[in-house]
Amino acid sequence: MKRFRFSRGIQGLCAALALCLALPGCAAGQASADPAMKGWKQYSIAWFDVFDTVTQVQGYAESQEAWNEQMAQLHQDLTRYHQLFDIYNHYDGMTNLYDLNQTAAEGPVAAEPEILDLLAQAKEVYTLTDGRTNVAMGRLLALWHDARTTAEADPSAASLPDEAALEEAAAHRNIDDLILDEDAGTVYYADPELQLDVGSIGKGYAVEQVAQAAEARGLTSALISVGGNLRAIGHKPDGSAWTGGVENPWGGQDILAALELPEGASLVTSGDYQRYFELDGVRYHHLIDPETHYPAAYFDSVTVLCSDSGLADGLSTGLFCMSLADGQALVEQLDGVEALWASPDGSVVTSSGWSAHTMS
Repeated sequence: MKRFRFSRGIQGLCAALALCLALPGCAAGQASADPAMKGWKQYSIAWFDVFDTVTQVQGYAESQEAWNEQMAQLHQDLTRYHQLFDIYNHYDGMTNLYDLNQTAAEGPVAAEPEILDLLAQAKEVYTLTDGRTNVAMGRLLALWHDARTTAEADPSAASLPDEAALEEAAAHRNIDDLILDEDAGTVYYADPELQLDVGSIGKGYAVEQVAQAAEARGLTSALISVGGNLRAIGHKPDGSAWTGGVENPWGGQDILAALELPEGASLVTSGDYQRYFELDGVRYHHLIDPETHYPAAYFDSVTVLCSDSGLADGLSTGLFCMSLADGQALVEQLDGVEALWASPDGSVVTSSGWSAHTMS
């Protein structure tokens, strides 16, 4: 008999985010109050309509009006990136990834600057992770996405993707077939069967861009969380750092680590516990190993701390899909990047500089 179970969903994610946002900052006396924020009040807001997840922002502002103005623009920016990176729907007034997947094999297509920039960064992360993070795996990822959604809609129909279909899809994932002409502002697919899926980096990239835009508009104290992708802006009025927690992938209310986030830092986790289905006692999650064409089996979660949310997102995916030894070697050669690996046997390993950010 087939047995299956689905992901924790919005309720579990909300609880995890609330836990992260509630962590205290450094103790009194370890930080000096910021006189520029004297009298500022704390505000928060949540949305459920971007990137198919929960967005929460907590921060400080001189007034409710100032906070509302910042949040209205931040939400507008997130919505634009959500639409640009959507591979399932067309939106009037823009050429998004859905449109590129439909037409870019016919010839170079004029693309939005944000998409060109994202894809350029995605190519860099592909090289950095030796192909483990690959936005050109769209056809392969689509097969697993369809299997998961089928199981969710009709549990009795749950099944794995066809092996021959996986092999065929994997033959069309060469990122060199993604041709970017930044001078002309165009994207071209040299392989007519190529399809993009930027889920491995797109959300983190968007978080970084909206955070930088908010900072440019004058937002000086906030913690942004989009589906658990954390990005710190500035510090709190008392001078303490924003904090984030690494969710326990094995369940329960405990967290694996609590960290103080340097100004501008991001904390991003890739895990097997958010999007998955179980079939005959085996969990099939959404993080696909490009070598096996099946969900990666090295870890239950990998968390990355660094100063760029897009890089953190891409690295967390890549590290999830490579061995611990390879991942450690990669992280140790990158300046300003730290990581935590949680393995199926319950062990937790961190990079050499991780402990410098943990809270006592």
